[in-house]
Amino acid sequence: MPRDSMKFYATGRRKRAIARVWMFPGEGKITINRRDAEGYLTRSTNLKYIEQPLNATGTREEYDVWCTARGGGLSGQAGAIRLGIARALMRIDADYRDKLKSAGYLTRDSRKVERKKYGRKGARARFQFSKR
Repeated sequence: MPRDSMKFYATGRRKRAIARVWMFPGEGKITINRRDAEGYLTRSTNLKYIEQPLNATGTREEYDVWCTARGGGLSGQAGAIRLGIARALMRIDADYRDKLKSAGYLTRDSRKVERKKYGRKGARARFQFSKR
């Protein structure tokens, strides 16, 4: 990660995943946990998912993305990275807000796994009932 003053930082969260995202002028390289994005995210849909805010603002080839993702699975981390990228783009230029907001990239997805309750098989599922 370069040490110049043109870095923009933002945080994104999804389920149990937390992503810290730094963006700076470059040629469009995305690095996740010191690995290339294609090598880290095994599904191509996750890669397309994190590129959505960059494509919506037309800045895919203008900025490099350097991020760390912890917790959760790869899909949750991809969602956290996408939110972090969208928030960092807003710090770069406030005019991007309308495009990002209308596309839904600035909304934090607050859904989490519901806890298992006692006396039940899962969060909502019950054990099988039999009269006899």
